[in-house]
Amino acid sequence: MYQRLYLFAISWTLYQPRECAVVPITVGAVLSSSEQQTVFWEYVEQLNLKYDHYGYVRFNSTSVIMEPNPIKSAQVICRDLIPQKVNVIIVSHPPNSDNPPISVSYTCGFYQVPVIGIFARDSAFSDKNVHPTFIRTVPPFNHQAVVWVKMLLHFDWKKVVLIHGMDEEGRTMLSNFQAQAVPASIKIEKVLKYSTGIEDFTSILQELTNVQSRIVLLSASKRDAEQIFLNAANLNLTNSDYVWLVSERALEASTVPIGTIGLELTNRSNEQAHLEDSVNIIGNAFHKLFENNNLTDIGKMPQGCSDNYQWENGKIIFDALKNEVLENGKTGRVSFDSNGDRQDPIYWIKNVQPEKGLVEIGIYRRESIHGEQLQFGTKPIVWPSLSKEKPKGIKISTHLQIVTIEAKPFVYTKKAETEQKCRNDTLEIPCIFTDQKTGEKTTFCCYGYCIDMLFALIEKINFTFDLHLSKDNSFGIFTKKNNSKTKEWNGMMGELVRGETDLIVAPLTIDPERAEHIEFSKPFKYQGLTILVKKSQKDSSLASFLQPFQDTLWILVGLSVHVVALVLYLLDRFSPFGRFKMAKSEETEEDALNLSSAMWFAWGVLLNSGIGEGTPRSFSARVLGMVWAGFAMIIVASYTANLAAFLVLDRPDAKISGIDDARLRNPNENFKYATVKNSAVEMYFKRQVELSTMYRKMEDLNYKTAEEAIEAVKSGRLQAFIWDSSRLEYEAANECDLMVAGELFGRSGMGIGLQKGSPWTQQVSLAILELHEGGQMEQFDNKWILVESTACPERGQTPATLGLTNMAGVFMMVAGGIVAGVILIFIEILYKRHRGLKEKELELARNAADRWRGNIAKRRVLRQTLKHQREEQLREKSFGKLTSFESNSSMCTPINRVSSRKALTTGLSGFSRETCSTPPMSKPPRSLAPSGRSVAPATAFLLSANPAFTEDRPELV
Repeated sequence: MYQRLYLFAISWTLYQPRECAVVPITVGAVLSSSEQQTVFWEYVEQLNLKYDHYGYVRFNSTSVIMEPNPIKSAQVICRDLIPQKVNVIIVSHPPNSDNPPISVSYTCGFYQVPVIGIFARDSAFSDKNVHPTFIRTVPPFNHQAVVWVKMLLHFDWKKVVLIHGMDEEGRTMLSNFQAQAVPASIKIEKVLKYSTGIEDFTSILQELTNVQSRIVLLSASKRDAEQIFLNAANLNLTNSDYVWLVSERALEASTVPIGTIGLELTNRSNEQAHLEDSVNIIGNAFHKLFENNNLTDIGKMPQGCSDNYQWENGKIIFDALKNEVLENGKTGRVSFDSNGDRQDPIYWIKNVQPEKGLVEIGIYRRESIHGEQLQFGTKPIVWPSLSKEKPKGIKISTHLQIVTIEAKPFVYTKKAETEQKCRNDTLEIPCIFTDQKTGEKTTFCCYGYCIDMLFALIEKINFTFDLHLSKDNSFGIFTKKNNSKTKEWNGMMGELVRGETDLIVAPLTIDPERAEHIEFSKPFKYQGLTILVKKSQKDSSLASFLQPFQDTLWILVGLSVHVVALVLYLLDRFSPFGRFKMAKSEETEEDALNLSSAMWFAWGVLLNSGIGEGTPRSFSARVLGMVWAGFAMIIVASYTANLAAFLVLDRPDAKISGIDDARLRNPNENFKYATVKNSAVEMYFKRQVELSTMYRKMEDLNYKTAEEAIEAVKSGRLQAFIWDSSRLEYEAANECDLMVAGELFGRSGMGIGLQKGSPWTQQVSLAILELHEGGQMEQFDNKWILVESTACPERGQTPATLGLTNMAGVFMMVAGGIVAGVILIFIEILYKRHRGLKEKELELARNAADRWRGNIAKRRVLRQTLKHQREEQLREKSFGKLTSFESNSSMCTPINRVSSRKALTTGLSGFSRETCSTPPMSKPPRSLAPSGRSVAPATAFLLSANPAFTEDRPELV
């Protein structure tokens, strides 16, 4: 009492008027008792002692006792505090009650008067739309979710069940815990909700027996918690298998079981400590406002609740209070977040132990500077059923649900026949596929690399399983669902994350995005990414044998043949020692080298064929022939060597060299490459900044499955397919037309997927390591992946053999030669026939001309003969008149007759001198036939003696 009077006297004596007007600040308080009112007054006076000498502000205090009834509390505020122009109000709780100061916050918030709560823990006060001017020196109840997550991480529990009421506190607790659990990879296996006020929780708690997790988080009021603990004990849910982590209010229940761990806020019931921190926050905030001239006066305050206007400076003062930090307060470091909630609380971690009750086993503190700290002391923790060992927190079931997907060569599927089950001797196992649309179930037989590995794991780990195929036939991608902001996994990943399955046994690539939501075993297969392309086969066209030389070289060779042939002909033609110059006879002239023979010689030398005729004779032509033979030898040898390189030793090269190929980095429209949608490979390209161009190119071309993409490569619709090296190496080994290009990139591993916190993770990883060490994984590789197809030709180092496709052009050339020969022989025959007809016609014409000429000659001779006969007759008549010759005439006449007959029969042209005195007739000239042969004309006697002639031509008689 004397101490208080002393403080009052000092404050009164120190107060002196100053030149600058001191701004009075009224601090109101709604407290739980009169004792707290006195304490509050003392703290305000101490504040004046602290800041009075600065001369900026003077703090006054006024306080009332809080009414349990919210309406009366509002009336007290309107009657006793608002008329006194209070600038800030500190509110506690009613006597013997925990009712929140909602009515105080509503009333002050309407007039923009800041309110500092020192016990209000309800989450509703964090909503600034409802409580715009409310801040508090205690955290809300849902802040305990942060401490829960830290404890779960400390004890290595990754899967929990959360029980909460369906009131606002329960919903906010769930929301806050989910926000904290996701980054920490803690999975909420089950959320159990209950309506507040129910009397029996048995039906709700029975669901705990159907889940795998044995860690139970309870957010409930004291009353609800008492009944929940009773029902849980009756169901044997408080034994050594279960761990209960409860909130502050639930920890106060009288039926809390042994081994329960809960939280308790430090200084949570210390009203004086919170009052002192609140008053200091107010003093610091107002002093800074007026010291920095952020506020020069208080402004117009409402006179009472009848006024309908708000305090204009209330928002400024509220922001100043919210931004204030008290480093060394009575309750620790005091600071506020954007909602006005305290963000640096300290919690005791307590354990319910027999006989001792609540025992402090640790502490949690969160400081904005030093971060979060969770510390456990040396005191031992008593677990449920007085166990000294930390529970595993999960029920380990030996019957697992396993999902897989068809992916050659790791998993093959074939439809199981109704009469025949899957064969056990070949390690086939039934796997069920459920149609998402119809719900129809189909049984398949699964076998392959992963199935063999699964059977090997069973031998090392004792578990049973049911195997089923992925419902949507995909590995899964983390994507938005129904255009919402939240993302979810689909495919096999979705089934595992949602807890629908326990293991993923498939070629599942280990990547960071998946590892955030599930756990992976040690890799059972190390691999990378590679590129599948179709072999670039050489064109086996009809002109394949022409490939060793370029077109220009072939043209030059052809020209050279004809030029050399022409030069050889000219040299042998004009050389003095050639056959042309030395020819003396017609036969020698025919053996000379003509142009046709020279052409035959040039081609014969080039094609290395035998030359039987038409060789050059002159020395100059022979020198050129030797040079041409050397040229032909070089050309033929070069052609043969290049032909072997092109047709025999040629190996098909890949179309691309690897991931750094220019056609991949700078794609064009004619070169298409892709991967599988919603796959780890697609995510790899999406993450890599340097591959962003390739990702944009592939995004619209990606296929739904690897099988579709491989078929597209085979058909030529896709030039390159980027996928896991194991699968592509298998395809290249079994498909003769496919090959992998470039080196591996994006190296990773394939592992078995498990749920977060799965108890099987370590066992499965150890079993896989044993399989690696025992060589069984290598056996699986040889059995399923590295098996080459026997239908494909061996790819050894020996030269490849030629086939008909390679040499078809040569055969076609021979066939063309045969066809050309046949065509030419027909042409020759037709030409010969045509020429024979012409020659026959010419011969007939020639014969006719010869006959005509002969007839003309005969007529000429006949005329001459007749003329001579007439002359002879005239002579004979003249001679007959001569008498001296009468006797001779009589003798001559018969002789002449006889001579005439003889001449007619023998063809003589005249009489002999002895026979007749008539002088001999001159010999007619010899005529030439048109053919050049001489034709002797017939005598007159022969013509006259020919009856046929005289009959046909009476004029000749």
